[in-house]
Amino acid sequence: MLNVIEAKTPDHFDEVRRLCWEYRDFLLTLDAKSVRVVKTYYPRDVYARLMDEIEVEHARPDGGVRLVLKDGHAVGCGMFRTIDPGIAEIKRVFVSEAARGTGAGYAVMASLIEQCRKQGFDCIRMDTGIPLKAATRLYLSMGFQLRDAYSEIPEIAKDTLLFFEMSLSEDHAEVAHNG
Repeated sequence: MLNVIEAKTPDHFDEVRRLCWEYRDFLLTLDAKSVRVVKTYYPRDVYARLMDEIEVEHARPDGGVRLVLKDGHAVGCGMFRTIDPGIAEIKRVFVSEAARGTGAGYAVMASLIEQCRKQGFDCIRMDTGIPLKAATRLYLSMGFQLRDAYSEIPEIAKDTLLFFEMSLSEDHAEVAHNG
């Protein structure tokens, strides 16, 4: 059984960190250009500092962190933060290999979207790597639309990412719920 919870305790955040490291390791199995981007912008020391700051960087009321449990074991995570007034950015959505195909990705995304809505965001933005076809299908099926880059992208990463946006206005809310 899947259960999505808000990460609140030190143990929860330890599980989120473990999954984020697993995510980074997974990204290092992709195509050579994606690997170069990860190693350039998220070398181990930089990523370690980022992991140390998850509770701060994604704290309420400007963000949130979710953990997906399957039969009581952490199998996925995702988080969001404010990037501009009314605009949230979803980051590091990841489901472990053993839990792929179980609905864990959909569950964490639905929870993140709902929390962004509850916290009053007007819009959600996010990106993913071009090789991550299942993630792209999921985001599009949930109502995200492809868009141009929403921040400055280094030259090395320009043809490795897809960018998405979802409006949280009432006319788009039904799509996200019914995906």
